[in-house]
This record gives sequence, C-alpha cells and structure tokens, in this order.
Amino acid sequence: MQHVRSIMRGRGRVAIALAPFLLFLAAFLFWPATSIIVESVLDRQRNLTLANLMQLGQPFIMASFVYTMQLSAVTAVGGGMLGLMLAYATVSDALPPALRDAMTTFCGVASNFAGVPLAFAFIATLGQLGVVTQWLRGIGIAIYPSFSLYGFWGLCLTYLYFQIPLMTLVMAPAIAGLRREWREAATSLGASAATYWWRVALPILMPSILATTALLFGNAFGAHATAFALTGGGSQTSVVTILIGAQISSDALANPGLGNALALGMIVVMTLAIGASSALSAVAARWTR
Repeated sequence: MQHVRSIMRGRGRVAIALAPFLLFLAAFLFWPATSIIVESVLDRQRNLTLANLMQLGQPFIMASFVYTMQLSAVTAVGGGMLGLMLAYATVSDALPPALRDAMTTFCGVASNFAGVPLAFAFIATLGQLGVVTQWLRGIGIAIYPSFSLYGFWGLCLTYLYFQIPLMTLVMAPAIAGLRREWREAATSLGASAATYWWRVALPILMPSILATTALLFGNAFGAHATAFALTGGGSQTSVVTILIGAQISSDALANPGLGNALALGMIVVMTLAIGASSALSAVAARWTR
C-alpha cells in the first residue's frame, strides 16, 4: 500500500511539473491549429463551406506553394551541406578551443537572427546601394541586374544565413558522438580516412543529416518577416506566408477563410517535415545507446 501511495505521489509531482508546458501547448499550438481548421471551412457569414479549400487549387496559390517548397529545399540542402562542414570544423581538434567556442556562440546567435533585422542587414550589404555591391562595382564587377537580392536566389542567400548555423548546432553533437573505437577499428583494417568517412561515419550520420535537413526545410517554409521585408509582398516572389498575411489583413479584398485554408496547407507540409525529422532522429538515436 505504501508503495502504491509513493507511486501516486510521484505521478502527481510529474503532472504538476508538466502542467505549465501542457497549458502552453494548448494555448499556442493546439488551440490555434484547431481554430485554423474550423475557420478554413467557414465563409464570411459563418456558414460551412468548402470554397476556401477549393481555392487552394488556383494557379497562383499552387505556384506560391511550389515556389516556397523550392526555396525551402534549396536552402535546406545548401545550408545542410555547408553547415555539416562547419559542424565538423567546430568539433575538430585542429581548432583552438577559443575559436571553437567563438564559432559555437556565433552559430547560436546567427541561427536566431532572422526577420526584418536580417533583411535590412542584407539590403545594407548586398542591396543595389549596399556596401559590398558598391565595392564590387568599384573594382569593375557589377552584380546587378544579373543578380537581385529581392529575387529567388537573393532570398536563398539570405535564408542561408540562419540555415547554416542551425545545421551546425544540431550536427556538431552528432559528429562529436562518433566513437573513437569505430575509427580505430577501421584504421586497423586498413581503411584510409576517406574510406572511414564514406563507409563508416557518413552512414552513421546520415539519419541525423536527413533529419536536420527536414528540420531546415520546415524552418525555411515557415519564415515570413525576412521574405516580406525583402520582397515587399511582390506577387512574383510571394511565399505562402506572405499570401496568408495578405488574406487576413484589414484590406477590403481580404478573405480570412482563404487565409486559414492556406495556413492549413502549411500545417500539412510542416507536419510532414517535422514527422520525417522525428522519425529519422529516432533512427539516429540508436547509435547513441
């Protein structure tokens, strides 16, 4: 009987500890998601309708989803490859400890430096009157109009600023977790450094790499302020989040129902990305047991 009471008291303490987190999830995740689902099937008169969902098939909306997915995929793959190399550098013994700490600190700051400040920083650097643009023009290199910071590749370059550090922060512990015994065993069997990385380390790291790449995809897919500040919501470079913002604004042509339907489409894409990341992370966790 005493043992049962002890278990019940332990579960009660766990429930109390989890209560704030569960309330936070309910208030900022489950309730908004439920509200989006409900509002997406209601018209302006609060009647049930599928018209909002049917409008998702319009060409400009489909083009926006494709554009956003392309932007997310390019920055996820590019940020993943560059971030993986930077992660290896941060855990390498060849770097002084002070430099490794500085790189880790910078990645922690840069991975959260997004939105309007990041857009303005790139405009001041690579805009048509940016510092680097003018310096290149002074030495005879004109990057405009062949390159535009406000187009697709300009957005990709800007997104990489926070995608690369995020990949670095997530992958550095995974690379550091490679056991020394695995490398010693491969070396004792005559494997070169390249062979070890190709046949041993890379297959072990691959689930983590793919999981983090899926995370980067979702991170880019949900970005809004950076793209809006760079493009101004232009129709030629509209990402899905900008379309959602246009539909729920106070403009007379706004359609909140369509905006919620667009948000529901984003939820589906984000759920798939996060689900893939979680499944691959579970596979990667097997090597750390």
